[in-house]
Amino acid sequence: MRGSWRDRVDAALARARRVERRELRDLRRWVERTESVVHLSVLVFVPLLVALVTALSNTLDSLSFLLFPPLAAGTYTLFANPEGRYASPAQFVAGLTVGALCGWGALAASGAVGLADGAGSLSVGAAEAALAVFATGAVTWALAVEEPAAYSTALLGLLVPAGRELTFTLSVFVASSIVAAVFYVWRERFYERRATLLYESVEGDDRVLVPMRGENPHSTAMLAARLAGAHDAGKVVLLDLAGDADAAATERGLLADRRGSALAPDGGDADTAGDAVGPREDDEDGVPRTVSDAVERLERRASEIETQVGVPCQVAVAAVGSGSAAATVRKVASETNCDLVAAPYEERDGELSPFVRGLFRGRTDVLVHRSRAGRTRWRRVLVPVRRASDVAHGMIEFATRLTGRRGRVSVATCVTGARGRRRGEEMLADLVDPFEGTFETRVSTQSIEAYLAETTGDFDLVTIGASRERTAASRLVSPPTFERIKDVDADIAIVDRN
Repeated sequence: MRGSWRDRVDAALARARRVERRELRDLRRWVERTESVVHLSVLVFVPLLVALVTALSNTLDSLSFLLFPPLAAGTYTLFANPEGRYASPAQFVAGLTVGALCGWGALAASGAVGLADGAGSLSVGAAEAALAVFATGAVTWALAVEEPAAYSTALLGLLVPAGRELTFTLSVFVASSIVAAVFYVWRERFYERRATLLYESVEGDDRVLVPMRGENPHSTAMLAARLAGAHDAGKVVLLDLAGDADAAATERGLLADRRGSALAPDGGDADTAGDAVGPREDDEDGVPRTVSDAVERLERRASEIETQVGVPCQVAVAAVGSGSAAATVRKVASETNCDLVAAPYEERDGELSPFVRGLFRGRTDVLVHRSRAGRTRWRRVLVPVRRASDVAHGMIEFATRLTGRRGRVSVATCVTGARGRRRGEEMLADLVDPFEGTFETRVSTQSIEAYLAETTGDFDLVTIGASRERTAASRLVSPPTFERIKDVDADIAIVDRN
């Protein structure tokens, strides 16, 4: 009874930890989105900066409370659209200050011609208001410091008591300078570096495990090597799935003799269905030919990767049995400390094979590569996206690793209607902005199938999300993109962030 109680407690704690990990993962992926970063920054910085200026105004009589409304509105404009037309610290300070000066000038001009209506009272003359707004628009336009909140400081300046106009103008300059300085530091040190600070794909996915299966495993291994080679800590592990424990032990021994070491994952005798080697002949040394051939292929491919890409390449051997090939690969990925599995594409009956689907069920990121002609260089990469997400960030980051400085990355989305086009352009701009390099963005009103059929001939590789966040009903009505495109000239990479 006691053991049963403890088992229930342990099971409950394990479920709670899984829920906690899932919630934290979902929260991190939500924070990766640019719109989430912007909204959180608005919620944090606008109140804090208004509170700071309020505290200063309570300490210094020279800071007028009248500047708070335009200051709050201008601060929101800065943080809500940090890449927009008005997101210039200098323009922000100059615009608000010019507005205050124009309000002061309107008071002086109205008084000089006898149109003043009690400057400093709570009533403002129509002529004064019109003159203040006209002067603000004309001066900010002429000086190229247009700022929406400048009109607020101009009108509020009409309420400043006589003799306090200079003080109000100086307080606007000082308070707006404080806001502008904070915004500049936030944008340069955090917002512009959000890919490095927030995006998991930028710092991770540099230790890549490659199951050597399929028709073009060498092409997939080279793609994995170029992804890993973009980081100093990158490495590639080539995994061969042997038919049984004896074959695995023999293969490891041969690899150790030739390369000096071979990874033997703990518990590697686990499982892989459909990979049994069967009867085989022996060579002159009594080594089964299939094992000897496998060792030779692994050794040759590892040496080519190290020579051509310059990234460390290890080899691992796992025995197979009666279980799942995907489960074996997932286990080896954990044991070899790999954070990305790059597997050759496999399908059955027109859909992804059970092996690939099994990889998607793991906790390690997965890239499934469908090679067209066995190419090993990818200089032109197309990244079609549906929306901003961590998967989109990962695909773009992978593309920049593959193309390097001399390649070309195109990020595209398919929309409907003019309004959809504008939203698509804004989304793509937000997606590519955090990454270094030269990007081309494309918005098309075609279906994704028609667009890819028309354009993929211009690219070496197309990266596509695995669409795992979609419901089963949604996938039934509209299958994932990679299942709807069969005849394209470029390689295909299906990316899944697990």
